[in-house]
Order: sequence, then C-alpha cells, then structure tokens
Amino acid sequence: MMAVGINFGAAEFIRSAANADGFPKDDLPRCVFVGRSNVGKSSTLNALVGRKNFARVSAVPGKTVFVNLFMIDKKMWMVDLPGYGYSKTSKAERDRYSKLIEAYFQGDMARIRRIYMIVDARHKPTEGDCTMIAWIRTYGLPFTIIANKLDKLKKSEIEPNLALIRLTLGLTEEERLIPFSAEKKMNRDAVLGDMLDAMADRS
Repeated sequence: MMAVGINFGAAEFIRSAANADGFPKDDLPRCVFVGRSNVGKSSTLNALVGRKNFARVSAVPGKTVFVNLFMIDKKMWMVDLPGYGYSKTSKAERDRYSKLIEAYFQGDMARIRRIYMIVDARHKPTEGDCTMIAWIRTYGLPFTIIANKLDKLKKSEIEPNLALIRLTLGLTEEERLIPFSAEKKMNRDAVLGDMLDAMADRS
C-alpha cells in the first residue's frame, strides 16, 4: 500500500542540529539521507523537493557538518546527516560528526522509516560507504541505495557499474538500488515513490 497526500514541494528548512538537543522530538516519520562528502547529497534533496536552492550546495566537500532538518508538508522529516570521508577534514572534526551521526541513529531509531544512502554511480563504493552500510545493518534499519550522477555514465557503463555497487555493498536482490541523477532529475519519481512506500511501511 502506498501512502498518499504528501506534497514534497511543501518543504521548509527548520534548523541545523549540532547535538541531540536539536533533534526533532515529535513522532513524525523520518527519511534520512547519508553519503560521502561531494556525492551530491544536497543536490539530491533539491531535486526531490523540486527547488534548486533548497539545500545549500557547496563546491567545498565536507560542508554539511550538522544534522540538517527539513519538514515536508508538515507530515514527515527529511534528515540530512553530515557527509563522511573528506580527507582534508581534521580527525577531531571527523570524530565529532561520526559521534553526531551515531547519536542520531540511536536516539531517533524508532521513527526512522528509511535510510537513503547516496553513492557515486561512476565509481566503486568507498571504504566509508562500506562502513556506513555496515553501520546501517547493525542498527537493523531499512535502507535504499541511490546511485547518483547516472547522467555522467555512458549507456554501456550503467549495468556494470550498478552490478559493482551491488557486489561491493553486498546487496541482496531484495535490497533496492535506484540509479539516479540529481542534475537531470532522472528517476526522481522512483525515489519519491520509495519514500511514500516507506511512510506506509511502519505507519
């Protein structure tokens, strides 16, 4: 059954949370977005809500260092977690936002409907991506992989690259991988449909 009646265009930025005190306290469902720095997380959020400058897009990787909270149609949260894996970030800063991500997962687990992990369709998933998927599995959270930057691939490269992503992340046939382009909005409806299904799964 698919949930209906969520207007993804009715989106608003609420706040950036630097610690657990800033996390939402209500019982609205959450869809959570994770991915390495510079994989196009902010661009993906912009494409999904149909607003170019909704989530800030930076030319500097590692810009998202807080938990950014977006309210969708006053019915659900889209949660943007800090990007991981940017080598120029200090160890202290990496440790800080790793703890922030872990605190979010632990504190909000019951309300998370689905994790959306964004990877680069052009490349084999990184060590950080493999660590993140292991983390998600440890918590037993439902997830979907979004392979962004699909528009940068030749048609002949798409299937082999998606197969490599599946193999590297150890995805089963049931675990969903959506090829996607934030820039061209390719398969936007597939991601939105998956989010709507996620809202219905545990409501």
